[in-house]
Amino acid sequence: MSHGAGRSWTSHEGLPYPLGVSRCGEEGTYNFALYSKHATSVRLLLFAAGDLATPYRDLALDPLINKSGRVWHCRVPEAEVNACAYYGYLVDGPDPSEPFEVHAFHRDKLLLDPYARRVHFPPAFSRAAAIGDGSNLGRAAVGHIVVDDRGKGGTRPPHHERDALIYELHVRGFTQHPSADVSDASRGTFAGVVEKIPYLRELGVTIVELMPVFQCDPQGADRWGYMPMSFFAPQASYAPAGQAPSVAFRAMVEALHAADIEVVIDAVYNHTAEGGAGGPVYSFKGLDNSTYYMTRGASYADFSGCGNSLNASNRYVRKMILDSMRHWLRDMRVDGFRFDLASIFARGPDGQLDVDEPAIFGDITSDPAFDRIRMIAEPWDAAGAYELGRAFPGISWLQWNSRFRDDVRRFVRGDAGLTGALMQRVYGSDDLFPDDVIDAYHAYQSVNYITCHDGFTLYDLVSYEHKHNLANGHDNTDGPADSFSANNGWEGDADVSPQVVVARQRQAKNLIALLLLSNGTPMLRAGDEMLHTQGGNDNPYNQDNETTWIDWSRRARFPGFWRFVQQMIALRKQSGAIGRSRFWRSDVRWYGPRGAVDLASPTVAWHLEDPTPGGRALYVIVNAGPAPVPYVVQAAGQRWHLAVDTSLPAPDDIELARTRILPRPSYVVAERSVVVLVEAR
Repeated sequence: MSHGAGRSWTSHEGLPYPLGVSRCGEEGTYNFALYSKHATSVRLLLFAAGDLATPYRDLALDPLINKSGRVWHCRVPEAEVNACAYYGYLVDGPDPSEPFEVHAFHRDKLLLDPYARRVHFPPAFSRAAAIGDGSNLGRAAVGHIVVDDRGKGGTRPPHHERDALIYELHVRGFTQHPSADVSDASRGTFAGVVEKIPYLRELGVTIVELMPVFQCDPQGADRWGYMPMSFFAPQASYAPAGQAPSVAFRAMVEALHAADIEVVIDAVYNHTAEGGAGGPVYSFKGLDNSTYYMTRGASYADFSGCGNSLNASNRYVRKMILDSMRHWLRDMRVDGFRFDLASIFARGPDGQLDVDEPAIFGDITSDPAFDRIRMIAEPWDAAGAYELGRAFPGISWLQWNSRFRDDVRRFVRGDAGLTGALMQRVYGSDDLFPDDVIDAYHAYQSVNYITCHDGFTLYDLVSYEHKHNLANGHDNTDGPADSFSANNGWEGDADVSPQVVVARQRQAKNLIALLLLSNGTPMLRAGDEMLHTQGGNDNPYNQDNETTWIDWSRRARFPGFWRFVQQMIALRKQSGAIGRSRFWRSDVRWYGPRGAVDLASPTVAWHLEDPTPGGRALYVIVNAGPAPVPYVVQAAGQRWHLAVDTSLPAPDDIELARTRILPRPSYVVAERSVVVLVEAR
């Protein structure tokens, strides 16, 4: 590139920061900056809107002028950029056989800028064209030249504490079904979520956790969003027609905030859509394979189960992740992140775990931008690392508690010897989040859940003992489920008897009740409140159809169950006894039917005082056994009214306004049921 006398260095060389595209307003230019440690040549291609096969400008970057350290950069006059809409890079480098490095440079592949704020897929876009040799011009994803399409910045600290209820939803699946009762233009989009805000408020949701919203591969098998192509661009298909994805996303966040609902996004920073050695070359592979990915010899280390693992040990990769987080916080205004497969970030370049000093968590901890946001970890990976509790990944992070999920499921199913485990989980899992003088962790750090996007829905959990994936076109085989499920006497829905339907709903109510009566932060999978079913499919990641779309007609089909969930959420919020920052300690006492708890028995009760002014104590009795159990309410001097009995039909199963006092300090708890008594005043 040429330069003239009298111009500043940066005006003709460009700057290595910020990465991506930025507009230099006073100068009348645009700055382009791209990281690649091993590249030997970089060409910036600009495209007019109507032609993505022929570059409008092809700019070869001179490393003696347009490179600083490992960053290639240049300045382009505004007039030239304004004539274009899209951009990409052609990058070349050392031969793949160079010793000590594993390169994947393809000089003919047009590459997406990792910092692109918006991704465009031409009509001829082809995943196949990104695999193997040969040019993919006109068939490659490109970045929009968008630099002013950003929010005004600013984050707000999470403020839901005792009333926190996380609701995990998939943007498209939430409103794509014809029964969703949203406008046609909004179905399956960010705008569809906005139209459902009155429903979220009616249910009692205070935190929405969005399954991945990063731009993913539209021709990949994954439909959940767990195969990202970009860590900065929102998924274009989630925007209503004619609206920029970032604008639509921010409008959704602002509407949720106006309704006092926090927004957490499921952030997939551990792998990309490029897969393993046979996968496409969209961006990172062709830019600098050995920088962005963990490798083992000539192959990719795969701790994600998706073909590759991002190399967070590299400082530039960590910078990209933190820059992405700042973008979603400041520009897109989210309230926090749920880190998918977070244990991968504790792996060094050799794949070994180092849970004491994971570099990226240290970077996050030391950056004040992340001090007061909601951080949630999925504390395992697909290669066997399991770091639940154990001070991972930081003192204020929340973690998905799979031990809560498994122990509560097994207890409710009727497995023997689980009473002690249930007590530990209900109490807040202090074995995983110890609050001794050295550790001082909090009960709320346990994200308690019964179901999530992985595995059976709540309805399927009580309706199937085998997974039924082949019937839905899934590529997994059918077979026994590994989810501690029980079909309650009949597999699936075909010809099911009314008695089995009643038994299933009772068990589903028991699971919901225990979730919302436990210390910790509860999480509900979207659709479980109306008994959404996937027909026994426990892993429909590749299904974009009625298998995964929430069927809103089930609310009318199961109105009593929906009401039960809503009222249990209300009970939790009304009570100062249940959800706390700290463990219950002296406020809780545990009982059996007539005295001390028998850990070999499938029944247990607890008396929980409410320390808040004017608060009312709770007396909870759980019977997972096959026969009724008479219980003596062992709380001298207190009177009680019945609030919950999952064995009763709706609406008698839960009534928070009920004032009738129990005539005697005893109650017969039906088989497989949960009873909640509230102190009468």
